[in-house]
Amino acid sequence: MSKREIVRVRDVMKKNYDIVDGMTTVKEALGKMRYVETKCLIIDKRHENDEYGIVMLSDIAKNVLARDKAPERVNVYEVMTKPVLTADPDMDIRYCARMFDKFGLSRAPVIENGKVIGIVSFTDMVMYSTSNG
Repeated sequence: MSKREIVRVRDVMKKNYDIVDGMTTVKEALGKMRYVETKCLIIDKRHENDEYGIVMLSDIAKNVLARDKAPERVNVYEVMTKPVLTADPDMDIRYCARMFDKFGLSRAPVIENGKVIGIVSFTDMVMYSTSNG
């Protein structure tokens, strides 16, 4: 029986992501968004004892678009999830997938030494494991 190689979160995560201040309006944040493929925005910490937040594009669809709110009048902090569950870059993607399933996540920031270094999603894990497995 061959030993299975461990695939780490850092091997599959997207290294490019968008990070915005919580006071940014939804319209401004979407206008500045360069990495749409992540389907989310990371909300920066306000100070060293704060936590990161996250806004999924689906959150904006449900809480702004569907409720007929003006994106230029809604700040991202109003629709974010905070604190956000995070993934460690050295976590085995099998455990990361289990964590996503257990907590109903589709993506999460990857944190190393207290800083965001990427975003990991179910899609990233599945696509990597099926193309390299």
